[in-house]
Amino acid sequence: MNLGPFDALIAAWLSLPQPLMLVVLAILGVLLGAVANHVITTWCWFPRPISPWVRLGDWKWDDEHRVLAETLPPRSILDRVPLLGWLRMRRESTLHGSGFWVRPMLIELGLAIALPVMHQFWLAGQLLPAGMPDPVIASFAPWMTLLFFVHAILLAMMVAATFIDFDERTIPDAITIPGTILALVLASITPFVFMPGQLAGGIAPVTLQHPIGLNPSWMSGGGLLTCLCIWTVWCFALADRRVIMRHGVAKAVEYFLARLIRHPSWKILAGIWIVGMVAISIVYQISGVHWLGLASSLLGLAVGGGIVWSIRLVGSWAMQMEAMGFGDVTLMAMIGGYIGWQASIAAFFLAPLAAIAIVIVQFLTTRDRATPFGPYLCAGTVLTLIFWDEVYNARLRTTIALMGDLLLWLGLVLLGLLGGMLMISRWIKQRLYA
Repeated sequence: MNLGPFDALIAAWLSLPQPLMLVVLAILGVLLGAVANHVITTWCWFPRPISPWVRLGDWKWDDEHRVLAETLPPRSILDRVPLLGWLRMRRESTLHGSGFWVRPMLIELGLAIALPVMHQFWLAGQLLPAGMPDPVIASFAPWMTLLFFVHAILLAMMVAATFIDFDERTIPDAITIPGTILALVLASITPFVFMPGQLAGGIAPVTLQHPIGLNPSWMSGGGLLTCLCIWTVWCFALADRRVIMRHGVAKAVEYFLARLIRHPSWKILAGIWIVGMVAISIVYQISGVHWLGLASSLLGLAVGGGIVWSIRLVGSWAMQMEAMGFGDVTLMAMIGGYIGWQASIAAFFLAPLAAIAIVIVQFLTTRDRATPFGPYLCAGTVLTLIFWDEVYNARLRTTIALMGDLLLWLGLVLLGLLGGMLMISRWIKQRLYA
């Protein structure tokens, strides 16, 4: 297997003693948790000065909270020490609320435990087909190590997105846009950033060739055109788009175009789109495994984001109200870029199972019955990773191979049925509460 520039780094990592590995991973988990905590409170729509890296004196307070802030001791370097710092930060409970420090501390502690456990499981063959001999599993150690670090990055981003979504029912583009671009870059370097799956010739990354072989059109100009279209739609979807038909089609077009360029971010998006178009074309010219990896990541982006976007459009139309936020679309598109289109389907359908536990915990801790969809998608992704062999090799791989193109038509039929059921539900509610 060719891991590209990661070969030497992974070989050096695997040469470390295992106890040292676990210590380093625990420290890395704490640091990723600290970064996630800073993002959760400062990258959200309504930022709060909970992060110890924020200076209280520089914050824009109202008069009441400024008086409280000025009575507190200034923050020191010890407050920024993960875990320990949150115990020291309890002194600010009068400003932020009782127990505000508990969740951040648990996030850092949770990732400090999760990363060493993930590393052990991944190297023990958790993602590989069951029943493989230990020597064969050991031969996959470099690939599994690369997957571990990729999934650790994805996990940290999903943690930040999950808790911002819990707090505000939004998912910032500042997380999903860089996260998606990073996924595409990693896939362009090597296709071994995708999980392993069984093929007729053995075990290979679950890219475009799974489960029934590679369609040659993906390696031709048609494949390039498809990938450029996916990239264009993704960039366009991030723009400030709104259709207002109250004053006719001509005015609707005028308002639509005006909104696209009203916000200064359109220049950044235009730059991202142009650079991406050039980069995709360059990787296509390089071809080989680099193009296979990039095309697989782009298709994962399209399928992951497309599923949620389709349900959002149908649900909003059927219920005459927003069914889910667009942040859920960009989140699942980012996830699809890392795990591919096959795993994106599995993650989406596992999300409702995870939702049961999340809803119960959310209600018991906050008494809030309304929960956002983003945490479900993240939890479904985690379940897909943990039970990958059972999900893909034992079930999904055969289902996709047998259904082929019918899978797309089945999805469209289910989408139509969903829209119909939501319309009937809305009609019943209107009649009952009229």
